[in-house]
Amino acid sequence: MPDLSTIFSADGLLARNIPDYRPRTQQLEMAQKIAQTIENQEILVAEAGTGTGKTYAYLVPALLSGGKVILSTGTKTLQDQLFQRDIPAMRAALKIPVTIALLKGRANYICHYHLERALNSDQIHFANRTEVKYLHLIERYAGTSSHGDKSGLDKVPEQAAIWQHVTSTRENCLGSDCPHYRQCFVMEARKRALSADMVVVNHHLFFADVMLRDEGLSELLPACNTVIFDEAHQLPEVASLFFGESVSTGQIQVLVRDIETEALLEAREFTPLFDATAATGKAALDLHLTIMEKHARMSATMVAQHPGFSEARQLLQENMASLAGLLETQAVRSQGLQNCWLRAQALLNRLRQWHEQSESQQFICWIETYSQSLQFNITPLSIAEIFSKQLNASARAWIFTSATLSVKKDFSHYNRMMGLFEAQTANWDSPFDYPSQALLYAPSHMPDPNTPNYAESIVQAALPVIKASQGRAFILCTSLRNMQQIHELLQNAFQQEQFEFPLLLQGQETRSALLDQFRKLGNAVLVGSQSFWEGIDVKGRALSLVIIDRLPFASPDDPVLSARIEKITREGRSAFMEYQLPHAIISLKQGAGRLIRDEHDRGVLMICDPRLISKPYGKRIWQSLPPMKRTRDLNEVVSFLIGSQDNHS
Repeated sequence: MPDLSTIFSADGLLARNIPDYRPRTQQLEMAQKIAQTIENQEILVAEAGTGTGKTYAYLVPALLSGGKVILSTGTKTLQDQLFQRDIPAMRAALKIPVTIALLKGRANYICHYHLERALNSDQIHFANRTEVKYLHLIERYAGTSSHGDKSGLDKVPEQAAIWQHVTSTRENCLGSDCPHYRQCFVMEARKRALSADMVVVNHHLFFADVMLRDEGLSELLPACNTVIFDEAHQLPEVASLFFGESVSTGQIQVLVRDIETEALLEAREFTPLFDATAATGKAALDLHLTIMEKHARMSATMVAQHPGFSEARQLLQENMASLAGLLETQAVRSQGLQNCWLRAQALLNRLRQWHEQSESQQFICWIETYSQSLQFNITPLSIAEIFSKQLNASARAWIFTSATLSVKKDFSHYNRMMGLFEAQTANWDSPFDYPSQALLYAPSHMPDPNTPNYAESIVQAALPVIKASQGRAFILCTSLRNMQQIHELLQNAFQQEQFEFPLLLQGQETRSALLDQFRKLGNAVLVGSQSFWEGIDVKGRALSLVIIDRLPFASPDDPVLSARIEKITREGRSAFMEYQLPHAIISLKQGAGRLIRDEHDRGVLMICDPRLISKPYGKRIWQSLPPMKRTRDLNEVVSFLIGSQDNHS
């Protein structure tokens, strides 16, 4: 590998070929450490503060390594950014002929077979004319696109209902029996990935494939020399999801829809199948209706106490068994019916498994409710052993990087969760001048976060700060309930105080549309929840204030957290210090990271939760944040914000 110091120097390849490139010592050191990890096929957990330039730090050694690299990111947005912008720029700067490919989950690609069925079916009930218009736009796009990725068609919203009719799932894909197999966009994407030097995926795809062997990565991994996880702080949650099992009433309803379509074409006269399909669809809907709370998570024990739930689950299971039996008798009629039979069996097995595992010591059985469906989940109590087996399956380099992986530079919490027992760790602080660029404000006289009037206290404490910053604020909430309440209180307060700052709320539009609006307005206040805690980059004056409602401790009522706390306590260890506190600190670091995005930014981080000051663990929390000056004095905050505006004007 070439000498990296010449590439990253002030007159090196990057500086000469990439506009606005600025060499940083931290970036070079990180690149050298990653190069060494790749060469020695080791495991590295690397935290790099905001502004380090970690993307370039891992891309340069990865592209120069000469081996096959899988690069996994936290979101599809970052995936697209790397594939379309960062990697091509880096490849051109380094003047190396490396081939790259983008691979997403199958739900992102148009399926010719299902598109044809949608165009010819009278069974699809469109919600409105817009959906019909979308269908024809998709048809035209599928005829001209070389990749069939739905992100290339911005005229059809990503959440439009029509997409589920024109894409495939693992369950309803016909595979090599499909009449359109040779033109399949998913297969083409996989072929490109197999021949590429660097493949860009996302965490959900990576783990779905590791567990399900479905998304094409199982063919890629054996030949791969290096795996890099960017935004690696998201991995414990994603891995937990895929190392378990799940089945939802929504999946059953999709199966019901597909059976009806296939039966009308291939078994129209076999009426028992239609009766059983209708009964299963009704049983799935009735089961969902037994739980009135939406967006709730409950343990198997807790949900069993809901009137009618256990009986409705049993009835659905019985209906599914009858339906699977009837489908078996008709499966010979067509590939489509055989596929439906196999899917019905798989979903039935998962339903049974959930019930059977509910007393297990190794797994957590729980449900999550959504507005349109109810999902049964089986989650392993620990993912460490399962994931460490993946790491040791064959010799290659594994690199985990993010701005938030440690607690006061201690990586033991993350490494323990992920089973990274042999990993090396490294940390590079942000190059930004936090003591002069940022101020950490903990307002005085805040009540306990569990008191009924806590939201009102936040708004009262926030108003003078918002006024001093002239809007330009994010208010990050730890729950949707808090978010709605604070937004409502702010609306009233803005009217009373005659503040003319535009007030935006998460959910009013898509996240990217809201961010565009926030940037353009220049003086807006955006109230958001989980979606805005990470992966958001607003540079400059438009964002000068980040307010966090409370320390982001996960709810102890959460069934997965509750079971893990119980296990740690049972083993005689402190679940709070070992699990809950580190988890909250890493989440808080993500939220705090929204404030300072480049060396010219200035702003205030306001944490309203009094526990930051009053509890012994508060010091551990603020010591894990970037080294900002701290204050409890509102006048100092106002002076700092007014001074920031003077500096910009």
